[in-house]
Amino acid sequence: MNSHFRNFIFLCLLLLPLGQVLAQDLEPRRWTPLPPGINVVGSGIAVTTGDVLFDPALQIEDAKVNAETVVASYVRSFSLAGKLARFDLTVPWQHAKWTGLLQGQSASVTRAGFSDPVVRLSMILAGASPDPTASSNTVVGAAIAVTVPVGEYFEDKLLNLGQNRFVIRPQVGMVHTRGQWSYELTSSVFFFTDNDEFYGDSTREQNPLYAVQGHVIHSFKKPGYWAAMSAGYGIDGKSSINGTTANDSRRVFVSALSLGMPLGSRQGLKFAYVRDRTNISRGSDTDSFVIAWSARY
Repeated sequence: MNSHFRNFIFLCLLLLPLGQVLAQDLEPRRWTPLPPGINVVGSGIAVTTGDVLFDPALQIEDAKVNAETVVASYVRSFSLAGKLARFDLTVPWQHAKWTGLLQGQSASVTRAGFSDPVVRLSMILAGASPDPTASSNTVVGAAIAVTVPVGEYFEDKLLNLGQNRFVIRPQVGMVHTRGQWSYELTSSVFFFTDNDEFYGDSTREQNPLYAVQGHVIHSFKKPGYWAAMSAGYGIDGKSSINGTTANDSRRVFVSALSLGMPLGSRQGLKFAYVRDRTNISRGSDTDSFVIAWSARY
């Protein structure tokens, strides 16, 4: 692989921000126990805009990304081996456009279609019981989330909505509740399988991404109303193509504000603002606005 072609591939890898991977996982109240037998369906839309930052030597300027993501979700709570468990399914559809100047010339790429769905299985290990009347100040849980590579992917394109690889995310978390306040902490590792159908008949490998996230949640006295402040940090995730390492290791900080409110006794709305910022001179700086609806039965 010649150096010009290699640099072209690596700069396109930088257009795929790891911050968005972490931002999609920045979700408060995931460890809040649900009574067994609850089903929750939902949908939402997120609008993301921002800058993509490159090494100046690559001669890319004013690079920006604009994306709209529509998500359908399903949650099922149940009892497993005498403990509370939960299954989550998230299916996203995206329209994304990347624009910028490459060596002074305007360039853009647009994609629209399904991206990779995510399945997650979590279990409360301590501090809760399948008995819906039980209460606990501290809950500890573990989960495994898997991104399934069935989204839109073209091996002759550098930018795709699907990744053509599995992303496996083991998680350990806890939530401590005191009165109307809850404090939630989750640590996770993102493991990436190889994409052996990468552009140019190449193989893309990626180091694990190590992440931690925390949430401070306030439940108002009026039932169904809550607000949360969230923050997450991810590090590493460096890529390589056919064994040649890219200079794309990341240090990403993601923060969010969320507000939830009821719609009747079984439905709810959530509004959120998510801020993704890189802590180095490469990566992405994006802002997302989210509105989501859910109903339980």
